[in-house]
Amino acid sequence: MTLNYRHLHYFWVVAKEGGFARAAERLDMAVQTISAQVKELEKSLGYQLLKPQGRGFVLTEAGETAFARAEEIFRIGHALPGEVKEAASHKAVRLAVGLSDGISKLAAHALLGPVLATPNLRLVIHEGEFEQLQSELALHHLDVVLAGQAAPHNPNLRLASERLASSPVDWYGPSALVGRGATRDFPACLAQLPVLLPTGHAVLRSALDRWFDQQGLRPRIAGEFEDSALMAVFAAQGLGVFPVSRLGARDLLLLRGMRLLAQCEDVREDIYAIRSRRGLHHPLARKLAHTNEP
Repeated sequence: MTLNYRHLHYFWVVAKEGGFARAAERLDMAVQTISAQVKELEKSLGYQLLKPQGRGFVLTEAGETAFARAEEIFRIGHALPGEVKEAASHKAVRLAVGLSDGISKLAAHALLGPVLATPNLRLVIHEGEFEQLQSELALHHLDVVLAGQAAPHNPNLRLASERLASSPVDWYGPSALVGRGATRDFPACLAQLPVLLPTGHAVLRSALDRWFDQQGLRPRIAGEFEDSALMAVFAAQGLGVFPVSRLGARDLLLLRGMRLLAQCEDVREDIYAIRSRRGLHHPLARKLAHTNEP
């Protein structure tokens, strides 16, 4: 029997996405076409791989085995072109990292520090929505994802999460705004000074909002930013004071005129490394996780 790998790929995506509709959307194909291809795979193998359950389906025992093998096959297939190219050049060491759009980019840069000195490193950074990055990781398009939360349990994705850091969040601002009086009046000064904050998209924003409520503060919000590095640039131009993970604060030295307003132990930013259980062997991803263990 000759296995049709296209049929296997459709089955693999259906199992990963948790349904035919989501698989069809991902593959940009009709549901009926994908369903027919999966049925052809079942026919060629001689066993049912998916069985109905409620409004969805579950993998049969044969389906679990087929899915596990498909994981290995397509991980190898995805990695093959890059590995061949790197072997031919004897140069690049590739690490593909996904950054969840809610985490501090300054902190992420600090956490990546242990691998940045790797000879011939080819670092590929993707930024995106948390759920999208999980799917890319499960499809082995990424080696590791850095996010502000652990991956939720999903037996189809088979992801493992490790907390890399739990860093206090301190406050900085341009010297024109951060004077001695403001430092003495922290945190009350945040009701008077212009304040820059991450958007509600970020996990850190929820923690900051809770802290404001606990302090009885209504900050004078002058701007909200998806990107912490961009927020720091605008702060350096005098737009306001802003919170930054202590882990990433050293990068603020690159911006002239930035001063520490106050250290704050009450708010912390957690960052997790999320890896595919079958991709735990990547040496740089493993080094990243082990070097930064809290």
